[in-house]
Amino acid sequence: MSNKLQSINLNKVPNHIAIIMDGNGRWAKGRGMQRVFGHKNALTAVREAVAGASDIGTKYITLYAFSTENWNRPKLEVDALMSLLVSTLKKELPSFQENEIKINSIGNIDQLPKKTQKVLTNIIEETKKNTKITLTFALSYGSREEIVNAIKNISKKVVNNELDIEKIDENIINNHLYTFNLPDVDLMIRTSGEQRISNFLLWQMAYAELYFTEILWPDFRKENLFDAIIDYQNRERRFGKTSEQIDINE
Repeated sequence: MSNKLQSINLNKVPNHIAIIMDGNGRWAKGRGMQRVFGHKNALTAVREAVAGASDIGTKYITLYAFSTENWNRPKLEVDALMSLLVSTLKKELPSFQENEIKINSIGNIDQLPKKTQKVLTNIIEETKKNTKITLTFALSYGSREEIVNAIKNISKKVVNNELDIEKIDENIINNHLYTFNLPDVDLMIRTSGEQRISNFLLWQMAYAELYFTEILWPDFRKENLFDAIIDYQNRERRFGKTSEQIDINE
């Protein structure tokens, strides 16, 4: 057991960790390689993050794998990313099963290539009974688009008299988001030194703690996750209350 893991209070770990896996391109460029090389070497970081979360008992991890804006990248890179996603999911299925990892996806999945959709749907079906960790891939995902779609769907129900406008509350909105089956995010980690949310889980991160690290994603390891957890546990999460109220409740 690492010293960092021993420093973590396992009774106060984040239930849901979201990660913006940034820096693959810069990692590859620093080695004189094409950007795709960085994406290929990011798999170890994913494995390490999931394993670290499993060690501390976190139940949900959501990875920002491909945003709606990423479609604007060069076609060669997009095609390579989709091919890499397919091969990775197939290759990792035995590991998902062995480690009780349930695969989930959020985003405009219909925009993905048919082959990618088919493999993703199959992996989700194959792992649906796993219960240790839910690993969600945000694919063709944009939070603003997600919220717009939710508003449209809710509006249709109001127009069709299926929903009373006065009954619309946070729960109704939650139930119309891609993440309807996920809890709110407790901790968001972004690698590579960038300090932005980049249209990721805007609604779901309303009270999340944000953690930024200079480490490029392909170099991210368990110990780096533990650093984020330790930092998270040293913060006071008030949810709009005062410190005194938090102390009384504890």
